[in-house]
Amino acid sequence: MAVVAPDATAASTADRLKLTEIFLSLQGEARDAGWPTVFVRLTGCPLRCQYCDTAYAFHGGEWWTIEATLAQVASFGVRHVCVTGGEPLAQKRCTTLLQRLCDAGFVVSLETSGAIDIAGIDARVSRVLDIKTPGSAEAARNRWENIPLLTAHDQVKFVICSRADYEWARGIVHERALASRCDVLFSPSKAEVSATDLADWIVADRLPVKFQLQLHKLLWNDEPGR
Repeated sequence: MAVVAPDATAASTADRLKLTEIFLSLQGEARDAGWPTVFVRLTGCPLRCQYCDTAYAFHGGEWWTIEATLAQVASFGVRHVCVTGGEPLAQKRCTTLLQRLCDAGFVVSLETSGAIDIAGIDARVSRVLDIKTPGSAEAARNRWENIPLLTAHDQVKFVICSRADYEWARGIVHERALASRCDVLFSPSKAEVSATDLADWIVADRLPVKFQLQLHKLLWNDEPGR
């Protein structure tokens, strides 16, 4: 359940982030799938992926101080925290929040579109970089300069919308040697590609990637789209 923001009107602008929600759930995807996790969803995104399931985070939100955000995260009593959006890096103070969460001892992941420079992110954060396929309608926004910055602590995700998307992503995995850098995840776009088909394609090609379904969709069917 989302938490209502505290009054941050007296705080310095430099100490605030606009948040859509903070809530506790199971992490539904990526390396930490299955762990109870606090999600900090920042407001705003410069992309408009055609399958987006969080368009409600594009606008609105409430101003939170970083201190209030840290306190709310701690109140849930779990170790894992995921900072997401929208596109969280569209807010410059996101990097400060990530650092402060790490300093507080949390296991921190960041879900980012990969359209914004990831160089300044604390090395303790696992960066989950979503490379946009042609089927997303935002492939032109991919910032390829981010790829050399990835380490074994990071992850790359592709949302596959069609067989053509799969072949495109397969080519990127090979050309950029992604599997030698970090974990690579392939997910089916729920309304567009059969999960069974995607699994079969991966197995047939012996592709060095991890197939994933979003656990929260299987458990709670919380979104009709991706």
